[in-house]
Amino acid sequence: MVVVHVKAATLEEQQFLYHCISTSAIDEVADVILGIHALQSHIQSLSLLLRQRLLSDPSFSDSSPDPSLALERSLSEAETYVSKDQVEHNRFLSPHALRAHVKNIEKEIKIVQSKGFLDCDLPQPPDCEVHQQMQLWWAGKELVRGKRLCDYIGTNEKTKIVITLKPAC
Repeated sequence: MVVVHVKAATLEEQQFLYHCISTSAIDEVADVILGIHALQSHIQSLSLLLRQRLLSDPSFSDSSPDPSLALERSLSEAETYVSKDQVEHNRFLSPHALRAHVKNIEKEIKIVQSKGFLDCDLPQPPDCEVHQQMQLWWAGKELVRGKRLCDYIGTNEKTKIVITLKPAC
């Protein structure tokens, strides 16, 4: 398996590990990487907003300790999972696990909203079209859709590469 260390060109915090075989199509690799990046961004934006607006409010945690603790736990678990620390520990991100974290957070948000504590607009899940406009770069070259990863890195399955995500110009 080829280990792909993905970094966002704009934010140091947005990085993760992905693995695939060297003969994978760039189209497939790009779709999965961009999907993971979109979910990671969504979790980070949800977490930031909820921590600023809700969990920093002492009246919320005092008057509603159970939902407060459940939301805090869901956010902490999701933040830990999408953290760049996962790269240091050689842990790969899974789109399925990311979706599960988003669902857990959304479930806790609905409980909080039903108790009348949250009335702000929450970030919507990322627009796929925006992320499809991102480009994958490795070694100063854009990885072009329609080619295979082995066209760039060879067929060695024990390769580790760093791909940078950049917005399309």
